[in-house]
Amino acid sequence: VVTNVSAMSQRCMSYAVPSWANYDPSSVGITSGPAQLNNLVAGEWRTSRSNAVIPDPLTGKPMFLMPDTQVDELAPFVESLERVPKSGQHNVWKRPERYLMYGEVSARAAEKLAEPAINDLFIRAIQRTVPKSRDQAQAEVRVTRQFLRNFGGDQVRFLARGFSVPGDHAGQVSHGVRWPYGPVAIVAPFNFPLEIPVLQMMGALYMGNKPVVKAAPIASSVLELFVRLLHECGMPRDDLDILNAFGETTNALLTRAPVRLTQFTGSSAVAEKLARQLAGKVRIEDAGFDWKILGPDVHEAEYVAHVCDLDAYGASGQKCSAQSIIFAHSNWLSSDVKFLATLERLAARRSLADLSLGPVLTVKTDTMLEHIQRLRSIPGARVLFGGSPLTGHTIPTCYGAIQPTAVFVPLREMLKRENFDACTREIFGPFQVITEYSDKEVELVIEACERMSHHLTAAVVSNQPMFVNHLLANTVNGTTYVGLRARTTGAPQNHWFGPAGDPRGAGIGTPEAIKLVWSCHREVIYDHGPIPSGWTLPAQPS
Repeated sequence: VVTNVSAMSQRCMSYAVPSWANYDPSSVGITSGPAQLNNLVAGEWRTSRSNAVIPDPLTGKPMFLMPDTQVDELAPFVESLERVPKSGQHNVWKRPERYLMYGEVSARAAEKLAEPAINDLFIRAIQRTVPKSRDQAQAEVRVTRQFLRNFGGDQVRFLARGFSVPGDHAGQVSHGVRWPYGPVAIVAPFNFPLEIPVLQMMGALYMGNKPVVKAAPIASSVLELFVRLLHECGMPRDDLDILNAFGETTNALLTRAPVRLTQFTGSSAVAEKLARQLAGKVRIEDAGFDWKILGPDVHEAEYVAHVCDLDAYGASGQKCSAQSIIFAHSNWLSSDVKFLATLERLAARRSLADLSLGPVLTVKTDTMLEHIQRLRSIPGARVLFGGSPLTGHTIPTCYGAIQPTAVFVPLREMLKRENFDACTREIFGPFQVITEYSDKEVELVIEACERMSHHLTAAVVSNQPMFVNHLLANTVNGTTYVGLRARTTGAPQNHWFGPAGDPRGAGIGTPEAIKLVWSCHREVIYDHGPIPSGWTLPAQPS
């Protein structure tokens, strides 16, 4: 059990964590040089021959030294995974006590995350690597803690629940069981440095797999910190490996080691590349150009604008579930409703001072400004608010920094072939498109949703049952919120989160998601007899 938070923090991150509530870039200090991060392989923490310097996203100063593992250093990782049988570390017949062990580990880890000092440590660690407001970081820790609570006690073994069917005769019974893959891999994104890798790797471990986890470089410190916590809570040290590396080395490991399933969260382009390289042995939760439809019934416009602000600009828009486009019925855009004015006012309150606005870690400023100009060239399009770069900051130029931005594009212009791809391009930052439709244009909205290529999250803000049913019947998105409080960025631990319409789609958060992603079906038919009476050998053919 972790009792000394300072010692735990120093083991993983030996740098000064600033006070984010009163952030001053000049106050960020490295007490003894950048913190040295580590790989974990076969139960041992190791470095590599060389390190990559990971810069502070707010200042550009050195923050971590991350092992820059090279292809010729992969042998220990390959050997570690080769030692894992296809039948997994445990299954319904082999070492079932490990299901109980992981129930205990989860319960202990949840208890530790509930302690104020450790809870605060993880909040600040998240903010240090992926600058977001304290509320956003705290929500990530809270979701992770509740997930671990959900699978405490006996809940892990219930994930392996199967079924039986009577056979054709006495002594014959068929059993369907959930079966591990054995050696697996997780490639996790930067934007939720705790929640996404932890929920996926715990699901893999629960089902009897051994995962090697590759976090985004800037998020690797949070992963290491949490795995050290798991070790303190009783997880065997060799149950999980951590690889710190860049693309070439990661690809080499996935193709050289006997990885039987790779779960990838991140860029759709990378997801498609991995699917080809790994012969389809992937589970993907990739990009999402996520839509929200405001129905003809207008209720609580200020509250809906508040939710739209959170969905589009919370965490600087760097969520795979971020609201990318609003289809607003004309009733919402009338001057007396003041929906757009409220949304603009809420967006204008965001600032670097409290990290309600922060650096964009995957899209540069110039790229976002060029995209805004491209949309402005469409007839009838205009910038509703934002559209300018941030000033007076120390964010390095390798990252992006713009004001929360909304661009209006007329619906019929957006649907034109020459404009549609640009209008539905995902910008992983504080940016959204807003368009308008009338009662006679509902089918055009459905056409736009049908033509989008990725179907992760969506929202229908309406309390009209027939309108809602029509939209649900004719759209695809895997996580769809409906009603007055509908959002796109819920993703808590109490419901499934993942895409629909793609057989490779991954889920996260629930027993159904864990069973889908981290286990397969095995059928075992017991046939003990008795031998049928009067049985004889068949006659020898002439």
